[in-house]
Amino acid sequence: MLEDGMHGVPAGHTASVVTHLEMKTQPNQRVEADLDLELTHVPNPDPAWYLDLFRKVGAPWLWFGRLVMQPVELKGILSNPKVHVHALRDKGEDVGLLELDFRQGGECELAYFGLTSGMVGTGAGRWLMNRAIEMAWAENITRFHVHTCTLDHPAALAFYRRSGFTPYKREIEIAPDPRLAGLLPRDAAPHVPLIG
Repeated sequence: MLEDGMHGVPAGHTASVVTHLEMKTQPNQRVEADLDLELTHVPNPDPAWYLDLFRKVGAPWLWFGRLVMQPVELKGILSNPKVHVHALRDKGEDVGLLELDFRQGGECELAYFGLTSGMVGTGAGRWLMNRAIEMAWAENITRFHVHTCTLDHPAALAFYRRSGFTPYKREIEIAPDPRLAGLLPRDAAPHVPLIG
């Protein structure tokens, strides 16, 4: 437990406030734009394809969770039939990632949810979230949960709350900066100072 006050962050690291959210009942579907998008389930995805899409979607927000995994660990997750990976496609191009994790009985974690930068603000996020909620609750769960952090898009937390998730816990995460480790380009996430 951290005491009140300021706490130093080691050089070469990032710090963020992580907010955990959950929903215990399926909410009413929110109105979405009429978009010509395709959501494709990708069972047992090729890790190289997955990591490419993961970087395209997550680099602006310093997503690193899958990048630091050993290949065998990542392959084990992606090949698990209880982990559902979906690609959002616009005119045949991958423009979003949705990963639903049902490995915990009776629950679904919205493990990864995001769009490429060109799709942000188009209504594709609402469209994709409506599909995510439908698919999660179709599996007879009692809890759907997600977490976001202050490195994420500034509107992410409010978006999750509008979607029906309720915050229930906060944590501080300090982690090595993935740009300095060579996992992401050094110019990724320019809104987050690079302090080596």
